[in-house]
Amino acid sequence: MPNDMKSQFLINLSDRFGKLEKIGDSQSLYRISGSNVQIYIRYSKTHNRRFTFYGLRQKDIQLLEGNPSVICFLWDGQIEPLLIPYADYEDVFQTTTPADDGQYKVQIILSEDATELYIARMGRFNVDGFYGWDQIGKLIDSTNWVKIPDLSHSQIQTILGSIGNTQNLDVWIPPIDRVKLDWDLAQRFSPKDSLPYGFERVSNIISEIDVIWLQKGSNEIRALYEIEHSTPIYSGLLRFNDIHLIAPDLKPRFSIVAYNERRSLFIRQLNRPTFKASGLGDLCTFFDYKDVYSWYQRITGR
Repeated sequence: MPNDMKSQFLINLSDRFGKLEKIGDSQSLYRISGSNVQIYIRYSKTHNRRFTFYGLRQKDIQLLEGNPSVICFLWDGQIEPLLIPYADYEDVFQTTTPADDGQYKVQIILSEDATELYIARMGRFNVDGFYGWDQIGKLIDSTNWVKIPDLSHSQIQTILGSIGNTQNLDVWIPPIDRVKLDWDLAQRFSPKDSLPYGFERVSNIISEIDVIWLQKGSNEIRALYEIEHSTPIYSGLLRFNDIHLIAPDLKPRFSIVAYNERRSLFIRQLNRPTFKASGLGDLCTFFDYKDVYSWYQRITGR
């Protein structure tokens, strides 16, 4: 890791939260003095302006277990640090194995409208809600955690639509669901009245997708979201798989949206042979309700 980036991050961290202590023999693992909060720092160059590559040592990851911890991902040109709570991904790391060199291979995938964490053999996860120093503050003082309301399927549809609209994207929501959108929760927007041209072969499937983001004024589909509030995650994956098989040139971001407790189920289902064979496993992201809500708060200030 370039000394200047790591040094500047550590200076900022110390200025904000106090003295730091190194943990074990790791050169990248620190504890905030007077607390149990741990920060694991990793750096990567950006490749093609979109991809970063990291190795997370298994022995370092094991030291995070049982403590309030974040994994900090740094890269060139970054405005805010990406600080991902380890507890949200502990079950993911516990159900996979590191590479032969003892490291978990992960990437941060950057696009115009999303940031995703890719963990080799496990899948992609939206992490837009984890930018900013407040992720550490929340761990230090649990009373600072944002209270996530008990959100319904329709409210998540509303929030996802609002995020897309805020990013100047067109938004499709099935007409039957539009009367249920919660305008007390988000600023009102107008969903598109029709699906884009060119997808007639999959129109019967796409029309039922919970939320679709499209490039403003064009037929380019940017992202598809299936909200699995209580319905089987497998059904959403099958719908995505059908779209992917029928229209393989269509490569949007597929996202299953559910409570964090269903993340392990998502991983098991996505690792079925049928999804591995189709390639859906490399395209589909898990998006936690909490992450949706945090992302919405961050970009709207609500």
